[in-house]
Amino acid sequence: MNSILETNFDFKGQVGTIYHGKVRDVYNILDRYLVMVVTDRISAFDNVLPQGIPHKGQVLNQISCALMDKTDDICPNWKIISPDPMVTIGYKADPFMVEMVIRGYLTGHAWREYKAGKRSICGVNMPDGMIENQKFETPIITPTTKAVKGHDEDISKEDIISHDLVSESDYAVLEDYTTKLFARGTEIADGMGLILVDTKYEFGLVDDKIVLIDEVHTPDSSRYFIKKGYEERQERGEKQRQLSKEFVREWLMDRGYQGEEGQKIPVMSEKFVNEVSERYIELYNKILNEKFEPHMMNETSAKERIFKNVSEFVNAL
Repeated sequence: MNSILETNFDFKGQVGTIYHGKVRDVYNILDRYLVMVVTDRISAFDNVLPQGIPHKGQVLNQISCALMDKTDDICPNWKIISPDPMVTIGYKADPFMVEMVIRGYLTGHAWREYKAGKRSICGVNMPDGMIENQKFETPIITPTTKAVKGHDEDISKEDIISHDLVSESDYAVLEDYTTKLFARGTEIADGMGLILVDTKYEFGLVDDKIVLIDEVHTPDSSRYFIKKGYEERQERGEKQRQLSKEFVREWLMDRGYQGEEGQKIPVMSEKFVNEVSERYIELYNKILNEKFEPHMMNETSAKERIFKNVSEFVNAL
């Protein structure tokens, strides 16, 4: 199956070089707007895997756009328009160099830290006696640095403020937005038979106004459990059924890869690649309560479509 691993467009008004992130290719237009092409790349442990996941870019972009529209009453966001299934165009923001991670359940990185004996993460205390995938009494905010290269690192609220990464007053706004966005995401997920387990938000300034940037509540930035049977699986000590890329991380860890220096990224079989693609599509169907309609026919025609759709917008600026 075809997938888009990289783009190299030349749009009218394009400024500077293309930013190729872990998943997104970002184009600066007139130093005022950003064209964000969501590719089919997949990353884990802060490294991009060599194989793409068909339809992943479309899934991520369309989920994020739909949920930005469902949360803009809580927090303004950078989005202007989505002219293509794999593209969002929005305002260029000055990003805060932290990611606001919020966790409703003890799982993933937090569980690995807990299992290793730690009872504090990012300056937030966790009670003794918890088990994997157990719900926190109240969601906890565990920020990370936003690394340009390499790994994001856990950081406390106090260190963020003392190192002038975010002012105390702005951080209070980020915390408030993070809590409210997570509550709305939890409500939306619950209505679709899902549990929003944890997620991360990124924020920036547009004309001195704090806005949500990047993506929101996608399977790349968030973890979802299947709600039905959650309690029973917990009681039996079974793994939770989840819709996120955590199972990709687990697949890599089972093969001895955690992104450490010297470790070689395992090659995903075609069967596993298709399973990953199906998981992304399943979450799309559940979270948006509509059937996914793929727009990817082949790489060449998809890139031609993207260039045409984006150019119609930027040429009119």
